[in-house]
Amino acid sequence: MKKIKVLQINKLYYPDIGGIERTVQQIAEGLKDKVEMSALVCQPKGHGVIEEVNGVVVQRCGSFGTLFSMPISLSFLWQLRIKSRKQDILQFHSPFPLGDLACLLSGYRGKVVLYWHSDVVKQKKLMILYRPIMEKFLKRADAIIVGSDGVIKGSSYLMSYQNKCVTIPFAVNQKIEQMGKKYMDQAKPNMEKYARFLFVGRLVYYKGVEVLIQAFESVENAELTIIGCGDRENDLKAYVKKRGMSERVHFLGKVEEERLYCEFSECDVFVLPSVEKSEAFGLVQLEAMAYGKPVINTNLPSGVPEVSINGITGLTVEPGNKHELGDAMQWLVEHPYERFEMGNAARKRLDNNYTLDVMMNRMMELYERLLKDG
Repeated sequence: MKKIKVLQINKLYYPDIGGIERTVQQIAEGLKDKVEMSALVCQPKGHGVIEEVNGVVVQRCGSFGTLFSMPISLSFLWQLRIKSRKQDILQFHSPFPLGDLACLLSGYRGKVVLYWHSDVVKQKKLMILYRPIMEKFLKRADAIIVGSDGVIKGSSYLMSYQNKCVTIPFAVNQKIEQMGKKYMDQAKPNMEKYARFLFVGRLVYYKGVEVLIQAFESVENAELTIIGCGDRENDLKAYVKKRGMSERVHFLGKVEEERLYCEFSECDVFVLPSVEKSEAFGLVQLEAMAYGKPVINTNLPSGVPEVSINGITGLTVEPGNKHELGDAMQWLVEHPYERFEMGNAARKRLDNNYTLDVMMNRMMELYERLLKDG
Protein backbone atom coordinates (compact mmCIF):
# COMPACT_ATOMS: atom_id res chain seq x y z
CA MET A 1 0.00 0.00 0.00
CA LYS A 2 1.31 3.41 -0.97
CA LYS A 3 2.32 5.55 2.02
CA ILE A 4 0.58 8.87 2.67
CA LYS A 5 2.92 11.81 2.00
CA VAL A 6 2.81 14.41 4.78
CA LEU A 7 4.76 17.66 5.08
CA GLN A 8 5.05 19.29 8.51
CA ILE A 9 5.35 23.09 8.25
CA ASN A 10 6.48 25.38 11.06
CA LYS A 11 8.71 28.35 11.84
CA LEU A 12 11.54 26.24 13.25
CA TYR A 13 12.53 22.65 14.00
CA TYR A 14 14.76 20.80 16.46
CA PRO A 15 17.33 21.68 17.85
CA ASP A 16 15.48 25.02 18.06
CA ILE A 17 13.15 24.03 20.87
CA GLY A 18 9.91 25.39 22.25
CA GLY A 19 6.58 23.72 22.98
CA ILE A 20 5.46 23.90 19.33
CA GLU A 21 8.80 22.67 18.01
CA ARG A 22 8.66 19.69 20.37
CA THR A 23 5.21 18.79 19.07
CA VAL A 24 6.28 19.08 15.42
CA GLN A 25 9.22 16.79 16.14
CA GLN A 26 7.03 14.30 17.99
CA ILE A 27 4.60 14.03 15.07
CA ALA A 28 7.35 13.83 12.44
CA GLU A 29 9.37 11.17 14.25
CA GLY A 30 6.35 9.37 15.68
CA LEU A 31 4.77 8.77 12.26
CA LYS A 32 7.84 8.53 10.01
CA ASP A 33 7.48 4.73 9.72
CA LYS A 34 3.77 4.90 8.85
CA VAL A 35 3.80 7.82 6.41
CA GLU A 36 6.31 9.44 4.08
CA MET A 37 7.18 12.32 6.41
CA SER A 38 9.23 15.47 5.87
CA ALA A 39 9.40 18.98 7.31
CA LEU A 40 9.70 22.48 5.86
CA VAL A 41 10.81 25.20 8.26
CA CYS A 42 12.99 28.32 8.41
CA GLN A 43 16.39 29.13 9.78
CA PRO A 44 16.36 31.65 12.66
CA LYS A 45 18.90 33.48 10.47
CA GLY A 46 21.23 32.44 7.69
CA HIS A 47 21.43 30.28 4.57
CA GLY A 48 19.11 27.40 3.89
CA VAL A 49 20.06 23.76 4.37
CA ILE A 50 18.55 20.30 3.86
CA GLU A 51 19.41 17.64 6.44
CA GLU A 52 18.13 14.45 8.02
CA VAL A 53 17.19 14.65 11.71
CA ASN A 54 16.44 11.32 13.41
CA GLY A 55 15.19 9.84 10.16
CA VAL A 56 13.13 12.86 9.06
CA VAL A 57 14.19 15.00 6.08
CA VAL A 58 14.10 18.62 7.21
CA GLN A 59 14.49 21.54 4.81
CA ARG A 60 15.40 24.78 6.58
CA CYS A 61 14.82 27.78 4.34
CA GLY A 62 17.22 30.69 4.62
CA SER A 63 16.04 33.81 6.42
CA PHE A 64 17.18 37.38 7.03
CA GLY A 65 16.36 37.04 10.74
CA THR A 66 13.26 37.24 12.90
CA LEU A 67 10.76 40.11 13.16
CA PHE A 68 7.79 40.04 15.53
CA SER A 69 8.62 36.39 16.38
CA MET A 70 8.47 35.38 12.68
CA PRO A 71 11.38 34.43 10.39
CA ILE A 72 11.69 36.66 7.32
CA SER A 73 12.16 34.17 4.49
CA LEU A 74 11.34 34.74 0.82
CA SER A 75 12.65 31.31 -0.20
CA PHE A 76 10.09 29.68 2.12
CA LEU A 77 7.24 30.91 -0.13
CA TRP A 78 8.85 29.36 -3.20
CA GLN A 79 9.92 26.12 -1.54
CA LEU A 80 6.43 25.45 -0.20
CA ARG A 81 5.00 25.92 -3.68
CA ILE A 82 7.49 23.36 -5.06
CA LYS A 83 7.32 20.77 -2.27
CA SER A 84 3.53 20.88 -1.90
CA ARG A 85 3.02 19.42 -5.40
CA LYS A 86 4.06 15.95 -4.22
CA GLN A 87 2.21 15.93 -0.87
CA ASP A 88 -1.09 14.36 0.13
CA ILE A 89 -1.35 16.46 3.32
CA LEU A 90 0.20 19.73 4.41
CA GLN A 91 0.19 20.14 8.18
CA PHE A 92 0.77 23.70 9.40
CA HIS A 93 1.53 24.73 12.96
CA SER A 94 -0.01 28.04 13.98
CA PRO A 95 0.60 30.88 14.75
CA PHE A 96 2.85 31.23 11.69
CA PRO A 97 1.58 34.03 9.39
CA LEU A 98 4.22 33.31 6.75
CA GLY A 99 2.96 29.74 6.55
CA ASP A 100 -0.65 30.88 6.09
CA LEU A 101 0.37 33.21 3.27
CA ALA A 102 2.58 30.60 1.62
CA CYS A 103 -0.26 28.08 1.54
CA LEU A 104 -2.73 30.53 0.04
CA LEU A 105 -0.22 31.51 -2.67
CA SER A 106 0.96 27.97 -3.41
CA GLY A 107 -1.93 26.80 -5.56
CA TYR A 108 -1.99 23.56 -3.54
CA ARG A 109 -5.27 21.64 -3.88
CA GLY A 110 -4.71 18.74 -1.49
CA LYS A 111 -5.65 18.35 2.16
CA VAL A 112 -4.60 21.00 4.67
CA VAL A 113 -4.40 20.30 8.39
CA LEU A 114 -3.87 23.23 10.75
CA TYR A 115 -2.52 22.55 14.24
CA TRP A 116 -3.74 25.56 16.25
CA HIS A 117 -1.34 25.94 19.19
CA SER A 118 -2.53 29.37 20.34
CA ASP A 119 -4.01 32.70 19.31
CA VAL A 120 -1.72 35.58 18.44
CA VAL A 121 -1.75 37.51 21.71
CA LYS A 122 1.30 39.76 21.97
CA GLN A 123 1.28 41.39 18.50
CA LYS A 124 -2.37 42.50 18.67
CA LYS A 125 -1.83 45.59 16.51
CA LEU A 126 -0.48 43.46 13.69
CA MET A 127 -3.73 41.47 13.66
CA ILE A 128 -5.25 44.31 11.60
CA LEU A 129 -2.98 43.23 8.74
CA TYR A 130 -2.81 39.51 9.49
CA ARG A 131 -6.43 38.67 10.32
CA PRO A 132 -7.80 38.70 6.72
CA ILE A 133 -5.06 36.24 5.73
CA MET A 134 -5.68 34.11 8.83
CA GLU A 135 -9.44 33.95 8.21
CA LYS A 136 -8.91 32.82 4.59
CA PHE A 137 -6.51 30.17 5.82
CA LEU A 138 -8.93 28.93 8.48
CA LYS A 139 -11.60 28.59 5.77
CA ARG A 140 -9.11 26.75 3.56
CA ALA A 141 -8.14 24.22 6.24
CA ASP A 142 -9.82 20.81 6.04
CA ALA A 143 -9.22 20.13 9.75
CA ILE A 144 -8.05 22.20 12.72
CA ILE A 145 -6.31 20.29 15.52
CA VAL A 146 -6.37 21.62 19.09
CA GLY A 147 -4.68 20.14 22.13
CA SER A 148 -7.74 20.51 24.35
CA ASP A 149 -11.33 21.74 24.27
CA GLY A 150 -10.25 24.78 26.29
CA VAL A 151 -8.23 26.04 23.32
CA ILE A 152 -11.43 26.40 21.28
CA LYS A 153 -13.37 28.04 24.11
CA GLY A 154 -10.55 30.44 24.93
CA SER A 155 -9.79 31.42 21.34
CA SER A 156 -10.96 34.71 19.90
CA TYR A 157 -11.08 33.19 16.42
CA LEU A 158 -11.95 29.47 16.44
CA MET A 159 -15.62 29.42 17.49
CA SER A 160 -16.76 30.03 13.89
CA TYR A 161 -14.74 27.02 12.78
CA GLN A 162 -15.44 24.60 15.62
CA ASN A 163 -17.10 22.14 13.20
CA LYS A 164 -13.62 21.61 11.71
CA CYS A 165 -11.87 21.27 15.07
CA VAL A 166 -10.49 17.93 16.24
CA THR A 167 -9.13 17.54 19.77
CA ILE A 168 -5.91 15.53 19.93
CA PRO A 169 -4.17 15.88 23.31
CA PHE A 170 -0.45 16.55 23.34
CA ALA A 171 1.93 13.82 24.44
CA VAL A 172 4.94 13.71 26.69
CA ASN A 173 8.30 12.84 25.18
CA GLN A 174 8.77 9.05 25.33
CA LYS A 175 12.21 9.30 26.88
CA ILE A 176 10.93 11.52 29.68
CA GLU A 177 7.95 9.19 30.14
CA GLN A 178 10.31 6.23 30.60
CA MET A 179 12.83 8.15 32.74
CA GLY A 180 10.00 9.36 34.96
CA LYS A 181 8.68 5.84 35.46
CA LYS A 182 12.16 4.58 36.33
CA TYR A 183 12.53 7.41 38.85
CA MET A 184 9.15 6.71 40.46
CA ASP A 185 9.90 3.00 40.80
CA GLN A 186 12.86 3.73 43.07
CA ALA A 187 12.17 7.17 44.57
CA LYS A 188 11.38 7.71 48.22
CA PRO A 189 8.76 10.42 48.90
CA ASN A 190 9.84 13.60 50.67
CA MET A 191 7.66 13.84 53.77
CA GLU A 192 9.42 16.88 55.20
CA LYS A 193 7.63 20.20 55.50
CA TYR A 194 10.13 21.60 53.05
CA ALA A 195 9.67 21.82 49.29
CA ARG A 196 11.75 22.44 46.21
CA PHE A 197 9.78 24.24 43.48
CA LEU A 198 10.77 24.14 39.82
CA PHE A 199 9.97 26.32 36.79
CA VAL A 200 11.05 25.38 33.25
CA GLY A 201 10.40 27.64 30.29
CA ARG A 202 11.38 30.76 28.42
CA LEU A 203 11.73 33.88 30.54
CA VAL A 204 9.28 35.95 28.50
CA TYR A 205 6.26 38.09 29.29
CA TYR A 206 3.47 35.53 29.19
CA LYS A 207 5.19 32.93 31.38
CA GLY A 208 4.51 34.96 34.55
CA VAL A 209 7.90 34.35 36.18
CA GLU A 210 7.79 37.82 37.76
CA VAL A 211 4.59 36.80 39.53
CA LEU A 212 6.18 33.52 40.58
CA ILE A 213 9.18 35.20 42.19
CA GLN A 214 7.01 37.80 43.93
CA ALA A 215 4.77 35.04 45.26
CA PHE A 216 7.77 33.04 46.44
CA GLU A 217 8.96 35.90 48.66
CA SER A 218 6.32 34.99 51.25
CA VAL A 219 6.87 31.21 51.09
CA GLU A 220 8.77 29.67 54.00
CA ASN A 221 10.85 26.48 54.12
CA ALA A 222 11.28 26.29 50.36
CA GLU A 223 13.61 26.96 47.46
CA LEU A 224 12.92 27.76 43.81
CA THR A 225 14.87 26.68 40.73
CA ILE A 226 14.33 28.48 37.42
CA ILE A 227 15.47 26.87 34.15
CA GLY A 228 15.36 28.84 30.92
CA CYS A 229 16.52 31.99 29.17
CA GLY A 230 14.73 35.00 27.73
CA ASP A 231 14.47 38.75 27.56
CA ARG A 232 13.28 39.04 31.18
CA GLU A 233 16.26 37.17 32.63
CA ASN A 234 18.41 40.13 33.74
CA ASP A 235 15.48 41.97 35.34
CA LEU A 236 14.43 38.84 37.22
CA LYS A 237 17.93 38.23 38.54
CA ALA A 238 18.24 41.87 39.61
CA TYR A 239 14.93 41.66 41.50
CA VAL A 240 15.99 38.48 43.30
CA LYS A 241 19.28 40.04 44.33
CA LYS A 242 17.64 43.27 45.47
CA ARG A 243 15.13 41.37 47.61
CA GLY A 244 17.81 39.24 49.23
CA MET A 245 16.56 35.93 47.81
CA SER A 246 19.70 34.80 46.00
CA GLU A 247 20.27 31.88 48.37
CA ARG A 248 16.73 30.56 47.83
CA VAL A 249 16.17 31.28 44.12
CA HIS A 250 18.49 29.56 41.66
CA PHE A 251 18.79 30.51 37.97
CA LEU A 252 20.27 27.68 35.90
CA GLY A 253 19.77 29.17 32.42
CA LYS A 254 19.62 26.73 29.52
CA VAL A 255 20.55 23.21 30.64
CA GLU A 256 21.43 19.95 28.91
CA GLU A 257 18.81 17.21 28.69
CA GLU A 258 20.30 15.06 31.46
CA ARG A 259 20.42 18.01 33.87
CA LEU A 260 16.78 18.77 33.09
CA TYR A 261 15.79 15.20 33.97
CA CYS A 262 17.77 15.51 37.18
CA GLU A 263 15.95 18.71 38.16
CA PHE A 264 12.56 17.10 37.52
CA SER A 265 13.50 14.23 39.79
CA GLU A 266 14.86 16.45 42.59
CA CYS A 267 11.99 18.95 42.76
CA ASP A 268 8.85 18.40 44.85
CA VAL A 269 6.44 20.66 42.95
CA PHE A 270 6.36 22.08 39.43
CA VAL A 271 4.97 25.57 38.85
CA LEU A 272 3.53 26.94 35.59
CA PRO A 273 2.57 30.55 36.48
CA SER A 274 1.63 31.71 32.94
CA VAL A 275 -0.49 34.87 32.72
CA GLU A 276 -1.65 34.97 29.08
CA LYS A 277 -3.52 32.51 26.87
CA SER A 278 -0.44 32.42 24.65
CA GLU A 279 0.17 29.45 26.95
CA ALA A 280 -2.35 27.26 25.21
CA PHE A 281 -1.47 23.95 26.87
CA GLY A 282 1.78 23.99 28.82
CA LEU A 283 3.48 20.86 27.52
CA VAL A 284 6.09 21.08 30.26
CA GLN A 285 3.35 20.18 32.77
CA LEU A 286 3.34 16.69 31.26
CA GLU A 287 7.10 16.37 31.76
CA ALA A 288 6.73 17.14 35.45
CA MET A 289 3.75 14.77 35.75
CA ALA A 290 5.87 12.00 34.19
CA TYR A 291 8.06 12.24 37.30
CA GLY A 292 5.04 12.11 39.59
CA LYS A 293 5.20 15.78 40.56
CA PRO A 294 2.13 17.84 41.47
CA VAL A 295 1.65 20.96 39.36
CA ILE A 296 0.57 24.47 40.28
CA ASN A 297 -0.89 26.00 37.13
CA THR A 298 -3.14 28.96 36.33
CA ASN A 299 -6.81 29.19 35.38
CA LEU A 300 -6.22 30.53 31.88
CA PRO A 301 -8.93 30.46 29.18
CA SER A 302 -6.93 27.77 27.37
CA GLY A 303 -6.03 24.12 27.79
CA VAL A 304 -3.63 24.76 30.69
CA PRO A 305 -6.03 23.98 33.59
CA GLU A 306 -7.30 20.87 31.76
CA VAL A 307 -3.89 19.20 31.93
CA SER A 308 -3.31 19.20 35.68
CA ILE A 309 -6.58 19.20 37.60
CA ASN A 310 -7.12 21.43 40.63
CA GLY A 311 -7.28 19.46 43.87
CA ILE A 312 -6.41 16.16 42.19
CA THR A 313 -3.04 16.41 40.44
CA GLY A 314 -2.06 19.80 41.84
CA LEU A 315 -3.51 23.25 42.48
CA THR A 316 -4.87 25.89 40.09
CA VAL A 317 -4.72 29.61 40.86
CA GLU A 318 -5.88 32.74 39.07
CA PRO A 319 -3.27 34.08 36.61
CA GLY A 320 -1.29 37.07 37.86
CA ASN A 321 -2.46 36.67 41.49
CA LYS A 322 0.77 36.50 43.50
CA HIS A 323 -1.05 36.12 46.83
CA GLU A 324 -3.06 33.12 45.65
CA LEU A 325 0.03 31.57 44.10
CA GLY A 326 2.05 32.12 47.27
CA ASP A 327 -0.68 30.51 49.38
CA ALA A 328 -0.80 27.48 47.07
CA MET A 329 2.97 27.05 47.30
CA GLN A 330 2.92 27.37 51.09
CA TRP A 331 0.08 24.84 51.37
CA LEU A 332 2.08 22.27 49.43
CA VAL A 333 5.11 22.93 51.63
CA GLU A 334 3.06 22.19 54.74
CA HIS A 335 1.19 19.14 53.37
CA PRO A 336 3.81 16.62 52.21
CA TYR A 337 1.41 13.64 52.20
CA GLU A 338 -1.12 15.43 49.97
CA ARG A 339 1.79 16.56 47.81
CA PHE A 340 2.84 12.92 47.36
CA GLU A 341 -0.71 11.74 46.57
CA MET A 342 -1.24 14.49 44.01
CA GLY A 343 2.04 13.51 42.35
CA ASN A 344 0.91 9.88 42.02
CA ALA A 345 -2.41 11.03 40.56
CA ALA A 346 -0.51 13.23 38.09
CA ARG A 347 1.43 10.25 36.77
CA LYS A 348 -1.76 8.18 36.40
CA ARG A 349 -3.45 11.00 34.47
CA LEU A 350 -0.47 11.18 32.15
CA ASP A 351 -0.54 7.43 31.46
CA ASN A 352 -4.26 7.51 30.66
CA ASN A 353 -4.37 10.60 28.47
CA TYR A 354 -1.06 12.01 27.29
CA THR A 355 1.16 9.27 25.86
CA LEU A 356 2.70 9.33 22.40
CA ASP A 357 0.81 6.19 21.34
CA VAL A 358 -2.54 7.88 22.02
CA MET A 359 -1.51 11.03 20.15
CA MET A 360 -0.05 9.24 17.10
CA ASN A 361 -3.04 6.89 16.73
CA ARG A 362 -5.46 9.81 16.70
CA MET A 363 -3.27 11.76 14.26
CA MET A 364 -3.10 8.80 11.88
CA GLU A 365 -6.87 8.30 12.09
CA LEU A 366 -7.35 11.94 11.08
CA TYR A 367 -5.02 11.63 8.08
CA GLU A 368 -6.75 8.49 6.84
CA ARG A 369 -10.23 9.96 7.31
CA LEU A 370 -9.37 13.12 5.40
CA LEU A 371 -8.02 11.20 2.43
CA LYS A 372 -10.89 8.71 2.50
CA ASP A 373 -13.34 11.62 2.37
CA GLY A 374 -11.65 12.73 -0.85
